[in-house]
Amino acid sequence: MLKEALRILPFSDLGFAKIDHHRELRKGFPEVILCLGKTPVQVKKIVRELLSRTQENLLATKASQPIYKAIKEVSPQAKYHAEARLVIVEQRKTKKQGKVLVAAGGTADLPIAEEAALTAEATGSNVERLYDVGVAGVHRLLAYQEELHKARAIVAVAGMEGALPSLIAGMVSSPVIAVPTSIGYGTHLRGIAALLTMLNSCPPGIAVVNIDNGFGAGYLASVINKMPKQDS
Repeated sequence: MLKEALRILPFSDLGFAKIDHHRELRKGFPEVILCLGKTPVQVKKIVRELLSRTQENLLATKASQPIYKAIKEVSPQAKYHAEARLVIVEQRKTKKQGKVLVAAGGTADLPIAEEAALTAEATGSNVERLYDVGVAGVHRLLAYQEELHKARAIVAVAGMEGALPSLIAGMVSSPVIAVPTSIGYGTHLRGIAALLTMLNSCPPGIAVVNIDNGFGAGYLASVINKMPKQDS
């Protein structure tokens, strides 16, 4: 009963933010900071408060260089992954398990794919990357069927028309998490075209996250990957 009660309390009120210290208890990982719309000073205060209560690794997503420098002042071990715009404060080495595969349609999709891959690694999953395997040259994807079939969860990242997740889901038995990116020409509409394609996908077993949400996809893939295997 005590553990159940602790799941809903407490949080720290910083005025501009309420820090959920028990998210780690409920979800298995501390609250992750979305840096968009926050100042470096605000992020710095949030990081300091989170690190005062957890020994787990800490993630800050969509982070700029000034945000990273502010976090670095609080935690010297903070590392900035510039392509993914992701800051990771590694307080302990995480034991990796299973396998998440992150596939990207084109090189332009790599920032979001890397955000997904690094998130899955930071939350305890082994990750394999399969990049530039979009449908414009499907033979590139077909050359890696063995790797696709070994993954417990697959993140498929694509811009343009967003067809990659459908293609992969039609080939494998594992769940596929589709990530539309804001990469494409005019009628791509900054990712809306790819999002609609993925939402209308024919093969079963696809979940779709929002445009450019590499973090959400990587986190979900890691949760799926770490679920106990069912006895056959």
